[in-house]
Amino acid sequence: MSQKPDGPAKADKIVREQPGEMASEAGPLAQFAGGKPPAPDWFGDAVNRPYETLWVEVEGARLHVQRWGEPGKRGLMLVHGNGAHAHWWDFVAPYFSEEYTVAALTFSGMGDSDWREKYDMETFAREIIAAMEQTGLFDASEPPIVVAHSFGGFVTVLLGADYGDRLGGTVIVDSPVNPPRDRSAGPPRSDRRNKVYPTLERALARFRLAPPQPCENLFALDYIARWSLKRAKDSETSEEGWTWKFDPSIWRRFELGRSASDCLSATRCRIAIFRGEQSALMPAETIDYMQDLLGRQAAFVSIPEARHHVMLDQPLAFVSALRTLLGEWRHSSPKRRVRK
Repeated sequence: MSQKPDGPAKADKIVREQPGEMASEAGPLAQFAGGKPPAPDWFGDAVNRPYETLWVEVEGARLHVQRWGEPGKRGLMLVHGNGAHAHWWDFVAPYFSEEYTVAALTFSGMGDSDWREKYDMETFAREIIAAMEQTGLFDASEPPIVVAHSFGGFVTVLLGADYGDRLGGTVIVDSPVNPPRDRSAGPPRSDRRNKVYPTLERALARFRLAPPQPCENLFALDYIARWSLKRAKDSETSEEGWTWKFDPSIWRRFELGRSASDCLSATRCRIAIFRGEQSALMPAETIDYMQDLLGRQAAFVSIPEARHHVMLDQPLAFVSALRTLLGEWRHSSPKRRVRK
């Protein structure tokens, strides 16, 4: 069963903060009282670049997909992280649309895509492949490349193991494949519903990154926060407000599947690992372990002054590093061999 993204959603009662409560729980956008932070010209130019909005049906769920550039060029698929959506790439994708046909999907259960009764890594991987097929990313003479952040990186690690022979490469962005002793239990399997806030200002004031970190580029934070919200109606009072788009119970109904370590070592295409140099999720021990799994045959790129949310922290440095890597891949032959 899927929930369509359009129309008011039923959710919990509208939240009524007590005096002082909003201030104590306010996020970094609260200071703007619902207004937009000042943004540099490059950012406005990028997010105003035209793109197509497409809808792709995958195993009973309708997925939101965006596409930039002319069809027929080499494909570049951009994949978001946990609880995020395709619009996280709106200020990155245009920088590649002259050379590539660029697409960004929204996983089921997130953003404007439909929700599912159950979720698993293999289905998420098939969503990426289906979105690439239906946006024409496999139509060029060269195979497409997938760039994926955080949770999307874990899905793309599986993608590289199962579908790597169809890909020109994968770029995994701050997705830590930890040694066995350091592995976490994964996202919390919460049963809590998304809150409904009476005004857009109240909702924006509560927006935070997960995992928590500071972010100086509040214009980018505000942009993705606005795309993360939808109108909602209180089921008891019929009052309208704002709530988050993602399925709050996704991890309670999620099956992990094969280990990321096994999938990473079985990658069947070119691969590179990006990280924020200040990311708390990618310490030296994790990097060393991932290098070992890849036979020390993959590029590891650190973005200075970036934490886990690399594209928000240092968007232009990220674009520059990715352009450099993709340019090098165009003019060299892959040498990496899959470990047996």
